[in-house]
Amino acid sequence: MYIYEFVVRCFHSIDIFELLYQTFYICYSLAVTACRRASGLVLLQGGIVLAEKPTVMAVQKALESAKKRNFTETVELAINLKDIDLSIPKNRIQEDVILPAGRGKKIKICVIGGGELALKAKDVADLVITPEELGALAENKKQAKKIANSTTYFIAEAPLMAVVGKRLGTVLGPRGKMPKPIPPGVDPANMVESLRKSVTVRTKDRKTFHVPVGSVDMSADDIAENVEIILKRVALRLEKGKMNIASAYVKTSMGPSERIL
Repeated sequence: MYIYEFVVRCFHSIDIFELLYQTFYICYSLAVTACRRASGLVLLQGGIVLAEKPTVMAVQKALESAKKRNFTETVELAINLKDIDLSIPKNRIQEDVILPAGRGKKIKICVIGGGELALKAKDVADLVITPEELGALAENKKQAKKIANSTTYFIAEAPLMAVVGKRLGTVLGPRGKMPKPIPPGVDPANMVESLRKSVTVRTKDRKTFHVPVGSVDMSADDIAENVEIILKRVALRLEKGKMNIASAYVKTSMGPSERIL
């Protein structure tokens, strides 16, 4: 099953168009947002204008009510769905969304490839796994799981997708961390940069799911922009749009929640 998914993703070009679309949209959105600040509105995808002030206020309250920790807490968006059967695979959501204000924390990205790609990846990725190292890693399940748990995104050289699926599919697949294909020799810098600002929205078969939308070091305005983007993208993937969203809350990883919807 995992090998099939790898091969499909390798030839499925919509990911590229999706990335271009999101990049264009974010640049456009940020420019318009500056003009909308005075009226307390923000322009989202499709030209739909949503009130920003309530979201900003909820985020601000969540930040203020969180206790000071000796580490940087993540700010999460909890979404509860309704009137949707997630036991049906086509109703589930799994997609990457680029956050306009970024994640507020550095995440680990691993590139799997050899030759020119591996050389270029060493300057931008946190970990590079060569084809020669892949076999040894597959045999060391403990190490493979450790890397999978500590790494947010994987990128693999397109010709290696089937091999990666066969050797690491049982580790990466259940965690929703199937590598994203990249052509041999291509500079991975742009892809890595985009992924560092991205989050994965993944429902699995549960109606309640969480998505990171920033960190406590970020401003309430920036986190609110990220929240609005996620809510918009989730609504676009639901059959009844926002009508399938029962509620949404924002909170720090260890703090109390504040309702947004």
